[in-house]
Amino acid sequence: MKETIYTVRLLLKSSFDRIRNENLKKNALQAIPFWIASIITGLFAVLYTKLFNEAEGFASYVFNHHGWMFFILSPACFVLAWWIIHKFATYARGSGIPQVMAAIQISSHKTNHIVDKLLGLRIIIVKVFSSLVMAIGGAAIGREGPTIQIASSVYKIVYQLLPKWWPKIAKRNMIVTGAAAGLAAAFNTPLGGIVFAIEELTKTHFSYFKTAIFSSVIIAGLSAQAFLGPYLYLGYPKVNDLSSYIFLSVALVALISGLLGSGMSKIILIIFKWKAKFKFTYHHVFYVAGCALIIAFLAYFVNQEILGSGKDLMQKALFTPAKYSLWYTPLLRIIGPLLSFTTGAAGGIFAPALGAGASVGSLIAGWFQVSDTNANMLMLAGMVGFLTGVTRSPFTSVILVLEMTDRHNVIFHLILAGMVASLGALIIDKHSLYDHLKVQYVRDLILEEEKIKQKENNEEEITTAETGLKE
Repeated sequence: MKETIYTVRLLLKSSFDRIRNENLKKNALQAIPFWIASIITGLFAVLYTKLFNEAEGFASYVFNHHGWMFFILSPACFVLAWWIIHKFATYARGSGIPQVMAAIQISSHKTNHIVDKLLGLRIIIVKVFSSLVMAIGGAAIGREGPTIQIASSVYKIVYQLLPKWWPKIAKRNMIVTGAAAGLAAAFNTPLGGIVFAIEELTKTHFSYFKTAIFSSVIIAGLSAQAFLGPYLYLGYPKVNDLSSYIFLSVALVALISGLLGSGMSKIILIIFKWKAKFKFTYHHVFYVAGCALIIAFLAYFVNQEILGSGKDLMQKALFTPAKYSLWYTPLLRIIGPLLSFTTGAAGGIFAPALGAGASVGSLIAGWFQVSDTNANMLMLAGMVGFLTGVTRSPFTSVILVLEMTDRHNVIFHLILAGMVASLGALIIDKHSLYDHLKVQYVRDLILEEEKIKQKENNEEEITTAETGLKE
């Protein structure tokens, strides 16, 4: 009897060990693609960051030494950047975040092969080239949105390269995780990447893919830091010794910034709707060149702060005595991204939105003549508010600004700014710019798919009819 019990125990132990080993092997194999894609994403983010900074530096050099050349350089770059998108990859235009959102939605449908039009190697190449050309032309664009689409494309490519015997991984989870890793590597904000994935990209229960996101964000961030160092996107602004009534000013700045961010998004959508009526290519060329000339004119005759992503403007306002913006600076920081984004070339709106919000906070700080630390607080609130007005993701905006500045003592101020801006933005539109563009991309892709199927059916009917006639 004892021998029988002993044998049964051995068999149970052996079975348990075998099951445990199989699960361990499966989990390890499922994790490897995420790790590989994370390292590649980190390297891509570093290379893209350096190239983008060089492009912006070149634009600044040309403007400061030969300002008149911008009336030639800017239109040429804008048109070339638009042509690259128009010719090689239509869905590489703009920020890239709506395309990722559309890819996540489509990936769960039977027609998920059309995700290839939104994410892939072609998208990466075209996205990088078009956005760099735009940056050389002085466009008010950022690299963060494009980095997210690039990262999701990397994860999708890795997913496609997996052999058939590999443990099954959901394509949707790969795309979501790639977007989170891309944002983390672009801003050096790991928590921001995680919150972005939860708040903006998916409605799936977080427990289904939390391990993949955590590990991917960490690996992508560490890979980027290995080359760029443990930097802060903006630095350490002073926000100590704040006024007891600063909450009121924070709420005011957040409300105005949220309304302006949502308003800019609304105008962008109106322009896109108007541009959809263009019948000929030269209409688009004239519009793109016109946008470039307006930006060049304003930069040359008014103020060059309209140029670039706005990061220099934020750092100047936060870390120098020049705390207060001129009355027209917020207008320039809204007009620049609006014109640049609506060209149809590649370029993000994350950083420009932060720059616009900072200028709003700086302007209002000048109205009330507050101290330097209070002015910094209002600029951070404006950044959160404007980005929330564009994205409708208040917690992502809060965490991003918090991690970019490492100012944890003002977390409640930033949360207040995010919530007030989110409520204020609803007055202009119930949905974010990204939501509207995502819906448009999904609709366009489905219509394209239906046209292809209709064409194939027509060709098949013609072939059948011809065969019948011959018979």
